[in-house]
Amino acid sequence: MKEYSVVPNKDVTGWLVKIEDIAPEKLYDERDTAIEKAVEIAENNKPSRVLIMDQNHEVEEERTF
Repeated sequence: MKEYSVVPNKDVTGWLVKIEDIAPEKLYDERDTAIEKAVEIAENNKPSRVLIMDQNHEVEEERTF
């Protein structure tokens, strides 16, 4: 199962979509935009899951596809 995560960047000025918690896919200004992109990628690569982190890097939500 592939894993994607939405995490804040170092200064919490943007949100990253990361693949397997290794490679950042892209930086987004808005958290909601990053979540939408992560969900889209996960839906196209089933089975997969998306971990959505808060500004403290704690898991806030998990979605499985």
